[in-house]
Amino acid sequence: GLKPTWGRVSRYGAFELAASLDHIGPMTRSAADAGAMLAAIAGSDPLDPTATPDPVPDYLALMTRGLEGLRVGIDPAWTLDLVDAPTKHALQAAIRQVEAAGASIREVAFPSQAAQVTDDWTPLCAMETAVAHEATFPARRDEYGPGLAALIDLGRSLSAMDIQKMQLRRADFTGRVRQLFESIDLLLVPAMSVAAPTFERMAKLGEDHDFLKGVLRYTCPFDLSCNPTLTLPGGQTPDGGPVAIQFVAPHFGEHLLVQAGWAFQRMTDWHKRRPGQA
Repeated sequence: GLKPTWGRVSRYGAFELAASLDHIGPMTRSAADAGAMLAAIAGSDPLDPTATPDPVPDYLALMTRGLEGLRVGIDPAWTLDLVDAPTKHALQAAIRQVEAAGASIREVAFPSQAAQVTDDWTPLCAMETAVAHEATFPARRDEYGPGLAALIDLGRSLSAMDIQKMQLRRADFTGRVRQLFESIDLLLVPAMSVAAPTFERMAKLGEDHDFLKGVLRYTCPFDLSCNPTLTLPGGQTPDGGPVAIQFVAPHFGEHLLVQAGWAFQRMTDWHKRRPGQA
């Protein structure tokens, strides 16, 4: 899955969840296919003035540059120390493969504000979701499921002071992430801290705060900072479940994501396996 920079792809025609957090991007069988799809859907759109008019690169032409010479950042404390064993193993293997592909590994410190903005993601999403559903909620509350209704209720309960504080924290965090990319080209992180959670565990997502934070820790910050990301299969759990890794790029650095993903998938076959395959 390739999540572009916010504004790289028009959001026109998509029913929004949260306008400033929604990123429209392709899900494909390979990083190369994601690059081809992104080239087809990216660009300006007169029906969405928030879509950037910047030219769309030829992602496939740039793809074969691979990882050679790129600086890939790793924050061991934020990634390796906060994940389960299969995720840690997959990330450690990915680090070795990235290095073998010609990249240099740089140890970095991810902004400590990430924990706070991850907590802010839900109320910010709730507020924007409440706006998106203003015409039908609460007038047609009985047609909403309990989870979505609770999210919208949260959004409608926030004060202007609450929202402004979160927006200021978001802006501060976004600036710190931008500064981080002054010394690296890409960031390598897990997709989630728990590999292949079961349906039963996901059904209780809202009841286990620590588990919820682990699910959101490596994705929500980049929704808030608007950075593009590429999620790839990077390993398997002992019982054959998928483990995902994630490359993160600076704003409008999707070409770097396609390059990295292409190089990684030339060295591995995780993207060709199916659950249960050894």
